Amino acid sequence: MNILKVKDLCKTYIVNKRQNNVLKNINFTIDEGEMVAVMGPSGSGKSTLLYAVSGMDHLTAGEVSFCGKNIAQMGERELADLRLDEMGFIFQRMYMLKNLTILDNIILPATQSKKLREPRRETVRRGQNLMRRLGIIDIADNDINEVSGGQLQRACICRSMINGPKMIFADEPTGALNRTSSDGVMEELTKLNSEGTTLMLVTHDVKVASKCTRVMYIVDGNIKGEYDLSSCSAQMRERERALNNWLLELGW
Repeated sequence: MNILKVKDLCKTYIVNKRQNNVLKNINFTIDEGEMVAVMGPSGSGKSTLLYAVSGMDHLTAGEVSFCGKNIAQMGERELADLRLDEMGFIFQRMYMLKNLTILDNIILPATQSKKLREPRRETVRRGQNLMRRLGIIDIADNDINEVSGGQLQRACICRSMINGPKMIFADEPTGALNRTSSDGVMEELTKLNSEGTTLMLVTHDVKVASKCTRVMYIVDGNIKGEYDLSSCSAQMRERERALNNWLLELGW
C-alpha cells in the first residue's frame, strides 16, 4: 500500500526575477515499510524534494498524497498537525533547544501533540524507553553541549519516533558524523525499518544508501533512475558494489 504518492511535482523559485525550476514533473510512490534513499550531485534538488513531499515547503504544481491526504490542499495549521503527529524528521544539523535537557528535547513534540493527550509521566516513560533502546539513557539529563555528535543524532532519532510517526524523513542524517557514529545511526534506522517504519532519506553516502530497499537518483530536478536493492545480496559489500556501479553508469 502506498504511504506516499507524488504526481507531477514541480517546485520553482524566483531569484532576481529569474525563474529557477528546481523540481520538474517528479513522479514516484513509496510503499509502507520501504526505506528509500535519494541520491544525486549537489544542487540536484534532493533536499528540496524531501521538504516538498513532507509538507515543509510549498509545491508550485502537482500533487503529494500522504496516507491518502493531498498535502497540497492543506492549510498551514493542518499541515503542522500532520507533520507533528504522523511524520518524524531527522536532519544533518541536530536542531535541539539549548535550554532543555536531552530527554526534554526528545519528548517536546509529544507535549505539543493534540493526538496523544497523555499524562506527562507517560510521555517521560516513553521517551526514556526510546533512549534505552538506542543506548543513550545515561545522557537523559545532560545538556546538548555535553554529549557527542553520535549520541545527539541518536537522541534526534528518539525525538522523531516519540509521536509514533507513520513515516520518517531524514536529510543527510549521517552527514556530520564520523564513520563509527554513522554506522551506529544507520544500524538504528535499519532496525526501525525492519520493524515496519517507512523511511525516506537524502544521502551522499553509498554505504548509507546501500542499506535501503530502493535508491532514487536525481539530476537537475529530474529523477534519472531508480535502483531496487530489495532483491540484492544481504552482503553489504556486494550491495555497495552493485549500487556504486549503477551510480557510475548514471554519471555519479
